[in-house]
Amino acid sequence: MQEEHQALPLLAPAGGVPPLINTEAGLESALEQLRAGTGPFAVDAERASGFRYSARAYLIQIKRHGGGLHLIDPIPFGVANPLIAQLNELLNTDEVILHASTQDLPCLREIGINPTRLFDTELGGRIAGLPRVGLGPLLESLMGVVLAKEHSAADWSTRPLPQEWLNYAALDVELLVELRDAMYSILNTAGKLEWAQQEFASILTAPPSPPRVDPWRRTSGMHKIKRRDHLAIIRELWIARDVIAAEQDIAGGKLLNDSAIIELCLAGPTSKKEFEKALRPIGLRARWVENSQIWLEAIARAVALDESQWPALRSHTESLPAIKLWRDRFPEKFAPLSHARARIETIAAENEIPAENLISPESIRRICWSPPVGSTAARDEPAVRLALAGLGARAWQIDLVAAALADALLEREPLIFEEAVAESTSEGE
Repeated sequence: MQEEHQALPLLAPAGGVPPLINTEAGLESALEQLRAGTGPFAVDAERASGFRYSARAYLIQIKRHGGGLHLIDPIPFGVANPLIAQLNELLNTDEVILHASTQDLPCLREIGINPTRLFDTELGGRIAGLPRVGLGPLLESLMGVVLAKEHSAADWSTRPLPQEWLNYAALDVELLVELRDAMYSILNTAGKLEWAQQEFASILTAPPSPPRVDPWRRTSGMHKIKRRDHLAIIRELWIARDVIAAEQDIAGGKLLNDSAIIELCLAGPTSKKEFEKALRPIGLRARWVENSQIWLEAIARAVALDESQWPALRSHTESLPAIKLWRDRFPEKFAPLSHARARIETIAAENEIPAENLISPESIRRICWSPPVGSTAARDEPAVRLALAGLGARAWQIDLVAAALADALLEREPLIFEEAVAESTSEGE
């Protein structure tokens, strides 16, 4: 019997935890060391999600072979700092390795770091078909080490940063170059390297996400709300909270969480006493009471609105109808969609890649909802290819799915799913 090798804990960087860089002299020294190194740059960023309103970076970790490991506090350097500009120029001389890059790129770009070559180890793992693609599981399965994650939800805006937090942050890039090399080999052997490179390039050129329409509608617990006047209260409370949160750079949930908004909406208090009574069952918090007058004024504004000013029960946006409505209300759309989904799942399984990475489910829905002209009367793969490209699909994705989608658009009878499968098709609700 072959002996199993147990993964070893990665407790500290091989060279120790470097000092935090928060001065120009320190950053100049780091730049000099990084320039002396070779190969790609391992980069990570820590934000204060859940604690701050902004998504800014409060720590940046960089490592390069022969160039050292560096922990940079970006706060003292502000925006448009010449040294950060030099760092950006240096990073653009080679590949930047990030894990789950779409999370970190916005905050890096905010301070002037804008990579032009990317390798995303998380996305690479998905395309490779690996079962677990978090940084910890990948390091365990591919590098044989266990990475502790006890500070992943820390408030990184804290100053001074505790030494154990800096150690944790340094470990996030300690083996990232080696992980990239292992992932590169896996993708290359599987014939998927070009797919991954197209995905990485697409991330770098993707436009910023547009602002959400009616972001207050994402308040947790909205399923309890059946009245438009209650929606008006939720909207006013959410907007009032958002204004304060932005001004003070505090996460909105710290000022008044979503559960409290729902309870206030249902109770409609008009005094501080009624306010406290409404929230006591879910655990009254000092900060809620501290701003109670602001919340009461928001409720009063909503109550004073004319019915014509109340929000609609459902948002009227350009989004497609919920999938669960297609079968009964739009059977002519549901039939090709059911076949398209089944064929995409088959192609994904054959290529050992998650279906959502093979092709965006939203793209499939949109093409089935608004097929290219003539593609439902006769098979028209070129038109489908153009439609997919227009929706942002990459060349490798189009090559794999266009033929199957062109066939699916000709279907008139839906596939019959088991109930559990049918219920799972509720994306886009």
